[in-house]
Amino acid sequence: MKKIFTLALTLFLPLVAMAQTLKTPTLDDLMWGGSNYWNLVPRNTATAWWGDALVRTDVEGVSLLRNAKGAAVKAQAPLFTLDEVNAAIDTVQYGRVRSLYSVTFPEAAQPLAQITTPKAMFLYDWQAKHVVWTLPLPQGIGHEDFNTTSRSLAYTEAYNLYVLTADGRRHAVSTDGNRELLYGTSVHRDEFGIHKGTFWSPDGKRLAFYRMDQTMVTDYPLVDIQVPEAERVARPAPEKYPMAGMTSHKVTVGIFDPATDRTVWLDAGDPTDRYFTNIAWRPDGQRIYMFEVPRSQDRADLVEYDAQTGARLRTLYTERNDRYVEPQHPITFLPWDASKFIMQSRRDGFNHLYLFNAEGKELRQLTKGAFEVLEVLGFNPKAHSIILKSNAAGHLRENLYALDVKSGRTTLLDNGVGVHRGSLSAGGAFLRDTWSQPDTYRVSDILSTTQRQTLATLDRFDSPWKDYKMPQVEGGTVVAADGTTPLYYRIVKPVDFDPAKKYPAVVYVYGGPHATNLKEAWNYQARPWEYYMANKGYVIFVLDNRGSADRGFAFESVTHRRLGEVEMADQMKGVDLLRSLPYVDADRIGVHGWSFGGFMTTNLMLTHPDVFKVGVAGGPVLDWKYYEVMYGERYMDTPQENPEGYAASSMLNKADRLKGRLQIIVGYNDPTCVLQHSLAFLRACEDAGTQPDYFVYPGQGHNMMGRDMVHLHERITRYFEDHLKSISHP
Repeated sequence: MKKIFTLALTLFLPLVAMAQTLKTPTLDDLMWGGSNYWNLVPRNTATAWWGDALVRTDVEGVSLLRNAKGAAVKAQAPLFTLDEVNAAIDTVQYGRVRSLYSVTFPEAAQPLAQITTPKAMFLYDWQAKHVVWTLPLPQGIGHEDFNTTSRSLAYTEAYNLYVLTADGRRHAVSTDGNRELLYGTSVHRDEFGIHKGTFWSPDGKRLAFYRMDQTMVTDYPLVDIQVPEAERVARPAPEKYPMAGMTSHKVTVGIFDPATDRTVWLDAGDPTDRYFTNIAWRPDGQRIYMFEVPRSQDRADLVEYDAQTGARLRTLYTERNDRYVEPQHPITFLPWDASKFIMQSRRDGFNHLYLFNAEGKELRQLTKGAFEVLEVLGFNPKAHSIILKSNAAGHLRENLYALDVKSGRTTLLDNGVGVHRGSLSAGGAFLRDTWSQPDTYRVSDILSTTQRQTLATLDRFDSPWKDYKMPQVEGGTVVAADGTTPLYYRIVKPVDFDPAKKYPAVVYVYGGPHATNLKEAWNYQARPWEYYMANKGYVIFVLDNRGSADRGFAFESVTHRRLGEVEMADQMKGVDLLRSLPYVDADRIGVHGWSFGGFMTTNLMLTHPDVFKVGVAGGPVLDWKYYEVMYGERYMDTPQENPEGYAASSMLNKADRLKGRLQIIVGYNDPTCVLQHSLAFLRACEDAGTQPDYFVYPGQGHNMMGRDMVHLHERITRYFEDHLKSISHP
């Protein structure tokens, strides 16, 4: 039996008698690339933590909101102003500071503000009203990583890595960098929780970094057409792209010491058969750790190295799984006890925290249950607690907790409903909690981390579209294709909904790992395009199938080696519900999704051609053998190991089944899901005599940016308007 919960967005609107005055929203009103979006959507009060004190940052000045004890400051006179800062710096040499929004406060006990212009970084003493330190910045640099303790900056320039120390000396970590040999950048295509390529020691005196050799990786031939008029001819813009089952890049890890200008390399052995991820330092800087994952991804080893010599010392922990092991987080030492660290793992089926000693002995499991720890925000050292976010209160919820390490007691810190995002103070005593729930657009509260207490509310915003026609949203559960697992869905009903009418419906789908489409956030996480379509008279249906995130390893990994099968079976259970609704026209059902959702869209169109009449597949994976090594082999193994799975999930083998109208939309310069997917599928359709449509965004990558976001969603909408709404009944 399905369970339904309903949210009527019209609760936010004037009474029915005034409904005629409401405006119809455009994509410019609804989309973040739209010309009117930021005129409507409210911005949170800008704040920063100064130790445990909360500071408001603004364009013209910075003021204290709450002191380090959490008490409100009644007279919020500015700590300093923009004019005072500019009076203290050499604006001729370094330029003027234009805004104080992004000011940070590196030292809790000192009245110092860290301020950056394009030409320099400063520490400004607002009590003395002068600059106490200046670091001139090179121009045209990337991957910046600043350490506040040593005041040293790591950065990349022309493929090489440099360190700028506090005295202004520039140290060349490498000199032989090129497009095939990269230093200080993220590696392994940002899988395994990797987001950067440099890692400072706790004292900021040494820098661990990635070196990635791509000489052995095949170039994928992308083309740049945005060339100067004088050149006219498009230029090659190749992307190093290791496809599943093919040769991947080679990664090594170095440790650079600016005091000696010397690099030692971790003695990890042959780096061609493993992924190196989640680098962490011991608090004293004498040891360094990383998880090493073999290319098979069925094991993860936590390995300890000597940070002085690079010698491999020992393996502290090993985890195995026949499907895959996917470490996403570095170990973290307790700030009050450097002999112990916490590790995150899904080894019991859900992502939980485990306490180890520095020798690698597991002391105990800190969290346990059929829920996921979603984020570790940090620590409250005085209370000896870990501040974390989990969905312990329900699959659709994300709440903030304090975990007492000694007792194991967990304290809920927020209101226990909705979806919460926390910013922890530097001292760990307070949280800025920004949250929403289905009938609450956005609220920012200040919370204690020692007890469930809301100290103040900074912001409370109503829907930015309260003066516009907005739809009703219903959500609920339906049973998965396995007959037992509940799945969550939402339905967005047309504006001015009439239950006696029959409406066309569009299924919006993603369905892949590391993502969900439905949370207990405002409107159950409905997307702006769904409001737009509701104003056009469509029902929108969204379901999170098995294979999606935040519900444990078994739920997410059930699709292993056969991507698309379980996901599609679950989606069809949702479609059965959709078709049973008296106001849904079962002869006019479409489907749309992007990336993995583009794969799902195409698969649904080709596998169930009598159900889905129109589809729009954006940036789709259409044959997994063309996708990248790390992601593809985790979920599918290699094409050599799993030929049946690759064949079953290839849309090229189903091209002859296309009956309805299918539009494929891609970014011409997509480095994630390369053009070979869509072009090979077009060729297969041509050979089979089927007729997909195709649209390309030159200069765009995997996702459309800026104004193209508005253009894209208008195009998607028009395709359904032209081909789904117009379907006539036999």
